[in-house]
Amino acid sequence: MSASADPSFSSIRYLPTNEAYDRWAVVYDTDGNFLQALDTIELKTLFPEFLQSIKSPKSWRIMDLGCGTGRNTMLLLTIPDIEEVVALDSSKGMLEVARSRLQQADDDAGSPSTEQARATPKLHLEVFDMLASPSPPASAQNADAVISTLVIEHVPLSTFFSQVSQILKPGGVLLLTNMHAHMGGISQAGFVDAETGEKIRPTSYAHSVADVVAEAAKYGLIVEQTGAGAGIYERAVDEDMVEKLGPRSRKWVGVTCWFGGLFRKRANE
Repeated sequence: MSASADPSFSSIRYLPTNEAYDRWAVVYDTDGNFLQALDTIELKTLFPEFLQSIKSPKSWRIMDLGCGTGRNTMLLLTIPDIEEVVALDSSKGMLEVARSRLQQADDDAGSPSTEQARATPKLHLEVFDMLASPSPPASAQNADAVISTLVIEHVPLSTFFSQVSQILKPGGVLLLTNMHAHMGGISQAGFVDAETGEKIRPTSYAHSVADVVAEAAKYGLIVEQTGAGAGIYERAVDEDMVEKLGPRSRKWVGVTCWFGGLFRKRANE
């Protein structure tokens, strides 16, 4: 296999999303997922804009909806203005990796001083399958803000925005990113199971930006203009990005693979 090729596989197997991610969890952060790498790069711009857009009084409660292995949960825990972080995911396997990752980060940091302990947000991790429950758990309601990255590929838009609308306070903010439909029309999320040689694929939807914006509006979530004057950011892979994103990104040069933006819940919703 060349350095630029995806791993070879014997067959493709489609599994329910929870089961697929339970199996993917072990290698999710190490299998060269370039879309996650692109998401991390784009969040360097979008995440600060997200924090600046939160208008409620500080000591915020923020939800990480579809937290996966805790990549963004760790980021949220570094923000002193946050009082509590609630991390939700439908995959028990992904949550176990997140719990281990966050515990390791805590151990590496050593014993906090009294001042540091006061500044560290409380953390709550919980299994939550938005496809199986019409309402979010009590722990996730009345939130000042929600972050949800690379999640809605696996969820019908009406289901996702119904849940977010119930989670957010009026005036609250959602940071949302996802695989772009240009990429989703060609491929979808998945990984090669090293034990079986199969390509494992969860349920996926190629949501267009227009459909996302329209469906969000039905639930009182309106695109927020950022400090850069943008509404929704869209990113194509170019040659200069391949070195940072990894060899699996090379075949996607010229394709718009990612989008992200902020949405605000109407104050009267």
